[in-house]
Amino acid sequence: MSNLFKSILPFVGIFLITLSHAQNYPEKPIKIIIGFAAGGPTDVIARVLAQDMTGTLGQSVIVENKAGANAKIATEFVAQATPDGYTLLFASLSHNVNAIMLKKPGYDPIGSFEPISMVADLPMILVTGYNSTSKSLPELIKLARDKPGTISYSSSGNAGSSHLAGSLLATEAKIDLIHVPFKGNAPALTEVMAGNVNFIFYPVIGIADQVAQKRLLPLAVGTTKRHPDFPGTPTMEEIGYKGFDATAPWVGMLAPSGTSSLIVQRIYSSMQSALSKPEIKKRLNDLGAVIVGNNPTEFKAFLVKDKVHWKKVIDASGLKPE
Repeated sequence: MSNLFKSILPFVGIFLITLSHAQNYPEKPIKIIIGFAAGGPTDVIARVLAQDMTGTLGQSVIVENKAGANAKIATEFVAQATPDGYTLLFASLSHNVNAIMLKKPGYDPIGSFEPISMVADLPMILVTGYNSTSKSLPELIKLARDKPGTISYSSSGNAGSSHLAGSLLATEAKIDLIHVPFKGNAPALTEVMAGNVNFIFYPVIGIADQVAQKRLLPLAVGTTKRHPDFPGTPTMEEIGYKGFDATAPWVGMLAPSGTSSLIVQRIYSSMQSALSKPEIKKRLNDLGAVIVGNNPTEFKAFLVKDKVHWKKVIDASGLKPE
């Protein structure tokens, strides 16, 4: 046996073992980690997918919430996980934003992960409590000007989509707003419904039901055209504020860097299978999500562009990196 063959033999063995694991994947339950509280838009979509993927993959796909620090805790956790396909990240726009806003984000949004697929875009809507005295956005802005420092807005955390949109509104309207961050969109929205916070920019997912139940009042949508679920609600641009379509968050699946391409493809295929089903399409569309379902290569290209995009939005909003 030649010395060269002896030197490469261990690597051949590792390759064969890795290939065997990838070909037999999955052999145990899979965890999808989410950086926000249960019940929020990211969580709801992940659970819809997880339920269907469980059937396709033949193993339980479990959603686990690790809320806090605008998903930084969850993102770091997955970045440091073993790249074997059993710990995945279901991320949103904070994935790139944290890397821009924080001096030490604890991960590289591109280099620390293997992108799998962007599932959907989530257009934003500005809502207030149903019993709010402000029945339109101009009324809310006037109140903020008449009583500086008294109007508050909630968010899923610092530098989240709601925070960025609220900060952008404060800059564009030249008003002083109080930012109230929470560990996820769900508790942030609850406080608006309770009247403890004045308003929130929230992904449209699930909002139509809350409006129908007279818990929330929509004041403006952050889309370029009026949203079909809220035909009577003006766009931010109609009211005089442009660029709010740029604050729409996305949601997508990523694996730790080094995860086998075979495993990435297996997960991607199971996601595509779910997103192609009429009942899941209807469920996500009914929630207000715009399905994307791009492939790993396309998702990676999007993430690269998305980072540049959010740097511009953050600069425009006046927010400063920590």
